[in-house]
Amino acid sequence: MKIIDILRKDKMALSFEVFPPKKATSFESVQAATESIAALGPAFMSVTYGAGGGVSQYTLQIAKNLKAKFNVPMLAHLTCVSSTKETIQQRIADMKAAGIKNVMALRGDLTPELIANGRENCDYHHAIELIRELKASDADFCIGAACYPEKHPESANQREDIQHLKEKVEAGADFLTTQMIFDNNLFFNFLYKLREAGVTCPVLPGIMPITNANQVERAIKLSGSFMPQRFKSLVDKFGSDPEAMKQAGIIYASDQIIDLYANGITNVHVYSMNKPDVAQGIFKNVSEILGKNFI
Repeated sequence: MKIIDILRKDKMALSFEVFPPKKATSFESVQAATESIAALGPAFMSVTYGAGGGVSQYTLQIAKNLKAKFNVPMLAHLTCVSSTKETIQQRIADMKAAGIKNVMALRGDLTPELIANGRENCDYHHAIELIRELKASDADFCIGAACYPEKHPESANQREDIQHLKEKVEAGADFLTTQMIFDNNLFFNFLYKLREAGVTCPVLPGIMPITNANQVERAIKLSGSFMPQRFKSLVDKFGSDPEAMKQAGIIYASDQIIDLYANGITNVHVYSMNKPDVAQGIFKNVSEILGKNFI
């Protein structure tokens, strides 16, 4: 099933992101964790691509396994900045052969080597190039793209960033998913600006449950996300108690999702960090509150 068809429904639909193992020795444990999350019955699941393509071979394996065992629609991430055109064409062929219908088209992180050596000889510089290539293929993918409610770190300003997003959609992106947000008001404001700019495709807010204090610094580094005082106070109060912090993080994320639904947002993407107990806690909270209005 194509994700764009799922996103057109009126009931709240939760999707979960998982990531492949960093090394072969942890493949079985990661696969078991992703299967536990898939067993919850999410609207769809996404599988990230290894930084620099380093563990990209596992992305398709995880996606194929979850699709076969649980019949969950899968969204496979694909990054391009570290890849040649030949590699990308092979990845596209592999996904098509595996029956994957949905692709998250991303530039990918700039590795230290790319930063040091420059990108003049790279085949790809921006995600829009990958989107165009996916759109031109005969695979008929549903294509997702990333967006930053607080602007991409490399953009001069939000106006410029939104213009680039509009170009991505015009190139063939069917939906957008945000980087992690901890303040829903930032998302609502961003969505208003997107609509004002003529971007009408579905936009999924990305929610990351912070379940230990050490995640806060990493989350800020990865996305530049604004941390509201309410959230900082929660970390200050419970950060030294692992179990309390985990439950507080689950409740905070669940509260965000319920608030999004109350304001008309019916599709939310959760960055699960491969933690089945956290995914289950959020799923349980949301389903008990929304009942028949939850897929």
